[in-house]
Amino acid sequence: MVFWILIAVMTGVAALSVLVPLSRTKRSPESSAANADEGVYREQLEAIDSELDRGLIEPEAAEAARTEVARRLLAAHEKNTGKTEVGAQGARLRMAQVLALLALPVMALGIYIALGSPDQPDLPLSARLNAPAEEQSVDVLVARVERHLSENPEDGQGWAVIAPVYLTIGQPEASARAYANAIRLLGAQADWLTDMGEAMTMANQGLVSADARVAFERAVTMEPSAVKPRFFLAIALGQEGDKDAAIKAWEDLLEGADETAAWVGVARQHLAKLQGANPLIAALGGPSSQDIAAAEEMNADDRQAMIKGMVSGLAERLGSEGGTPEEWNRLIRAYMVLGEKQKAESALESAQAAYADKPEQLSLIKDTADQLGLTGS
Repeated sequence: MVFWILIAVMTGVAALSVLVPLSRTKRSPESSAANADEGVYREQLEAIDSELDRGLIEPEAAEAARTEVARRLLAAHEKNTGKTEVGAQGARLRMAQVLALLALPVMALGIYIALGSPDQPDLPLSARLNAPAEEQSVDVLVARVERHLSENPEDGQGWAVIAPVYLTIGQPEASARAYANAIRLLGAQADWLTDMGEAMTMANQGLVSADARVAFERAVTMEPSAVKPRFFLAIALGQEGDKDAAIKAWEDLLEGADETAAWVGVARQHLAKLQGANPLIAALGGPSSQDIAAAEEMNADDRQAMIKGMVSGLAERLGSEGGTPEEWNRLIRAYMVLGEKQKAESALESAQAAYADKPEQLSLIKDTADQLGLTGS
């Protein structure tokens, strides 16, 4: 009972602290000033009429003076009337505030009693951490693993488990450290090295650092045909300005590649940019020598018109005839390069609807959406 009394008192104090200052109205000196002004202007009108009768002022001047004083008298009267209306509004405002002061706490308490759990005991952090895993949120699960690792810092498998989770929840620095600990304790694995390098790159705003490059190179040494570390190494060569080596790296990576793979379109865009081709042409399937030659001979407006025509044609064909997941991915990427995100989202939804019953192909489309930061349906 004491608890509920305290809650009621605290609610009332909180409401009063806000409503009482608002309910106060300041008496403005302008109201009495407006009344005094009206009296002065009426006396001025009488004085003008008196001077006109005595011949001390010309009729034209008297009329002009009378007009000006009458204007001021009217303004003062309207101002005084407005103050009265504001006062009435203030009274209504105070009534509404009193009702809010009484009704809001009662409503809040009623809703809490109906929907809340006032009899539910506190659940401390230790109890939440010890609850079954299937009943815990990701944040609680991460805290649970972190507590375990603080007590068992040499548990390499624990570090390997939490490392990808850190990357998923947007903590690339923590992910890189976790992978480093797993590698230190359990030995290097190609996928761990690759993921550690990716986490370092994400933490470095997309720039492949020296440490990340070493991790990718070690991964390629262990698995020469692995795509992901070679992909990042090609990016690193381009960032370092080694154009020829970067072109060769992309060409080697794309040789014999599965055109439906989500990474192929991005790789072709990087290659096209290094070769001097428009990235939109690459997004639409990779520049042929004829495409590059034709684009180079056009001015900027004609080139943009040509590219938009290609995008529009692809969209129309896919909308009427359908297409492969890679073709849908090309359209989505092209819209993003054009800066038309809404159209990219619409194309993504159409692609997902077309492959809703084909999980494997649908995953390729969703991979592209994730890379481009699109949400879809």
